[in-house]
Amino acid sequence: MNSYKCCSKKSTESKRVVSLSSLLKIVSEESRLKLLCILNSNRHCVCELMEHVDMSQSLISHHLKDLKDAGVVENKKEGLKVYYSLTKRGRGIINSLLKI
Repeated sequence: MNSYKCCSKKSTESKRVVSLSSLLKIVSEESRLKLLCILNSNRHCVCELMEHVDMSQSLISHHLKDLKDAGVVENKKEGLKVYYSLTKRGRGIINSLLKI
């Protein structure tokens, strides 16, 4: 049984499995996945994202906060608007998922 390092509570692999599980829970949610697909092509503000998905401004903002906390989305304020884009990690994740 000791050959399964990913299952050992003290192993580095186990910590990676927990981290990956949390990330997959965040990006696998349908609405967040749609936002990631849109952001994969270009950066957008929330008002632009509202034109592409059937969600309220507050719900989009909530999803973007979760994605930002997970390190897959970043934001940049320009004037009165905040633009969201994928991080390098986020781009790698969405490109891997879209290959399926």
